[in-house]
Amino acid sequence: MTQIIAIRPEPGLSATVEAARALGLSVTAASLFEIRPLPWDAPDPAAIDGLLIGSANAIRHGGANLARFLDKPAYVVGKTTQKAAESAGFSVAATGSGGLQSLIDECALLAKMLRIAGADHVPLDPPSGVNIHKVIAYESAPLPLEKSVFDRSADRTIVLLHSAVAAEHFTSECKRLNIDTMKIELAVFGPRIASAAGKDWRAIHVAERADDAALLAMVSALCQ
Repeated sequence: MTQIIAIRPEPGLSATVEAARALGLSVTAASLFEIRPLPWDAPDPAAIDGLLIGSANAIRHGGANLARFLDKPAYVVGKTTQKAAESAGFSVAATGSGGLQSLIDECALLAKMLRIAGADHVPLDPPSGVNIHKVIAYESAPLPLEKSVFDRSADRTIVLLHSAVAAEHFTSECKRLNIDTMKIELAVFGPRIASAAGKDWRAIHVAERADDAALLAMVSALCQ
């Protein structure tokens, strides 16, 4: 029997479990993170031309300040973030995949952009003529891993990792609990996450794209 474990925070965790179920996969939900809003100071909306949003959490936890920028076009990463932004009343100018840097490399951004980010975020290299004002609107607080998450009757364990921060925290928790990582396989969104997880795993599998559909399709194939 293969046990598949997802550790991402809600509501993404439930979405992953549901998407996996549609593929005939059973996933153990064991969130190791809790998303918490942080207070942030909004710049003058008149000084902002558009928004950069790399996660739906920026919309879910952005708070009352978001309403000040509803008339600004939003450049977002992923369909989930697009849906959250549109549901909140934003007009989405472009939707990318593979991270914000890929999005800004592919799109003609406006001159003055507001990036609404989490405490853990990837630095960006904006194109010439584009100024990015960054605010931190939420954090992903780590939670402890419990040994009881692992099914001892399983002969194979695959853990889904959606971010480099998740990879680092899961690795740290495995060391703290003295878990034999050579018995664990990782299924990750991309090379950066694989690198953050380090070595000493049974295997690390990297999805073709940084989205749940590609990740779960890969895991489904692994379980055949």
